[in-house]
Amino acid sequence: MQLLFIGDVVGSPGRDMIKTYLPKLKEKYRPHFTIINGENSAGGRGITEKIYRQFLESGANVVTLGNHAWDNREVFEFIDGAKALVRPANFPHNAPGKGLIFQKFNALEIAVINLQARTFMPALDCPFTEAEKLVEEARERTNIIFVDFHGEATSEKQAMGWYLDGKVTAVVGTHTHVQTADERILPKGTAYLSDVGMTGPYDGILGMEREAVIGRFLTSLPTRFEVPKEGRTQLSACLIDIDEKTGKARKIQRILINDDHPFYT
Repeated sequence: MQLLFIGDVVGSPGRDMIKTYLPKLKEKYRPHFTIINGENSAGGRGITEKIYRQFLESGANVVTLGNHAWDNREVFEFIDGAKALVRPANFPHNAPGKGLIFQKFNALEIAVINLQARTFMPALDCPFTEAEKLVEEARERTNIIFVDFHGEATSEKQAMGWYLDGKVTAVVGTHTHVQTADERILPKGTAYLSDVGMTGPYDGILGMEREAVIGRFLTSLPTRFEVPKEGRTQLSACLIDIDEKTGKARKIQRILINDDHPFYT
């Protein structure tokens, strides 16, 4: 089976890229299962129920989150009833929502786990300990397990990849908004990529207006970052080929669509 994962959708430019290119990606690659990270999809801060449902209507099977999960207060009103929405599992255990969900594909089940790293990030429960527990729980039902590891440091992401090699189908990083070029299949069959990248403004800085970000570096003063409303856009994703019997990955391929990397059907 083919699994498509689209990285950090930022604001309306990112949502527009999903509307435009997800149908084209499905036509070209024929993925059986699609996951979108939507933690920046509402103006760069969190997610709304309307956007969550738009992603599902566009063809996503699951939507993952990250450190901005709670930025839009509306999420508290719908996350417990959103069966295809998963937030970092190592948030405090009294947090709403789930960190592990199961979704059906034909006769198969796919487990999706969302975790948040701790290096240069807010202090949370240990993602490695939480991963071990959730992977054990997931493997009681399926051997196809996808992990979205939302973190800053590539070293911590690589550590998670090696820690879970052979136990899960894939460990793919999110959060940095810059696609890395280290895709590989680890020795025991786990697909790995440090960061899948961002879907949204191409000429901003990590999806935000350049001037504000540069001003922050120049002055060190508090600055409100906004998503550019106009300009060029991009989509970042990866495609994973999975052996349905073993749950191991056979291949991982990066996908990048922007003016410097045009999409060809």
